[in-house]
Amino acid sequence: MKFSNIQIFSLAILFLVSCNEKQKKEKTIKRTQSETEFKSNPLKESVARGRLVYNDFCITCHMASGEGVANVFPPIANSDYLKNNQLQSLKGIKFGQKGEIIVNGKTYNGAMAALGLDDDEVADVMNYINNSWGNKYGNLITEEEVAKIEK
Repeated sequence: MKFSNIQIFSLAILFLVSCNEKQKKEKTIKRTQSETEFKSNPLKESVARGRLVYNDFCITCHMASGEGVANVFPPIANSDYLKNNQLQSLKGIKFGQKGEIIVNGKTYNGAMAALGLDDDEVADVMNYINNSWGNKYGNLITEEEVAKIEK
């Protein structure tokens, strides 16, 4: 069986085109997988929702950068209290908090009213606080974990 130059050339073009299509398909699959992984990141999604909650309920006292108000409202940015007392901090967000606490070596003796947040909002705002202003505290806090917290 003898092939003409045109047939050989046609087969070569067909081969190159099919290889190129395979590469495009593989790139599309990889891109789609990485986009899906990014979009389905529960912590990032919770932090984004928590920012909205923070801006609605917390920013007035704890300020936009989490530094608080000296001697009145404690900082939550780089806060040793927040880092070392995650459960107490969650209780404070969920139920309110009063009494003396020590944050970064300074004593605060005020009150934070209960904000009336749902458990999912408490989890989201805590995830935002734990992952903002240089804070890197703990793992993802879920609505289910918050629901189990009692006064």
